[in-house]
Amino acid sequence: MSAILIVEDEKHLADGLRFNLEAEGYVVETVGDGEAALALLLEERERFDVVILDVMLPGVNGFTVVSDLRRAGQFVPVLMLTARGQPEDVLRGFEAGADDYLAKPFDLSVLTARINGLLRRRQWFHLDQNNLSATDANTKNDVKEESGAADELFVFNGRTIDFGALELRTSEQTVRLTLMEAEVLRYLLRHEGRVVPRKALLEDVWGLHEDTDTRAIDNFIVRLRKYLEDEPTKPKHLLTVRGVGYRFVTQ
Repeated sequence: MSAILIVEDEKHLADGLRFNLEAEGYVVETVGDGEAALALLLEERERFDVVILDVMLPGVNGFTVVSDLRRAGQFVPVLMLTARGQPEDVLRGFEAGADDYLAKPFDLSVLTARINGLLRRRQWFHLDQNNLSATDANTKNDVKEESGAADELFVFNGRTIDFGALELRTSEQTVRLTLMEAEVLRYLLRHEGRVVPRKALLEDVWGLHEDTDTRAIDNFIVRLRKYLEDEPTKPKHLLTVRGVGYRFVTQ
């Protein structure tokens, strides 16, 4: 059974979520503040499969929690709960390293669908780490085709993007990617050579409306350039198309 950690300071909401998710077959634990969540997730790194993290917490807020987790190399999938679904909060959460978001109030069926989506994506991304035997190759291919997770490795300019392991590797270092960073990179690579409008990234990857402020996307791209470019301030691969969006080129 999959284990879920709920980080929510409103006890009635945390208890309600726990009751309903346990009824769905999950193993659920709750904590009421960011400090407790950080301590638990960093001490027992493999204990939980998904974290449901409220943005507004006493003391350390949700943005800081997910940022500290990623900085410490803890890449458990994180679903952030945002009040009123403010686009600024959503994009700030993705910048910090969250994998998905849900606006309050929400329907339980939507929450469970999002959780199941994160669990499936985590399974797909870890297929290559399971050292499947040749006899399992057909099963692996079937799962990858169903998930759309084809082309697990992409090599260019001395860099290897391993979508299965959620890693970007060079001869000098290995960078761990969040699920959302991997999704953005995969989207750009699938449209290699073509201009990708900011609107497309907002709607197809982040699931936001096109009227959302795009500055946070620009900041997200700046971070990706640190992974992809020899000189991030003079990009040769992840290019800005002024007034439109971005274009990825290998040469």
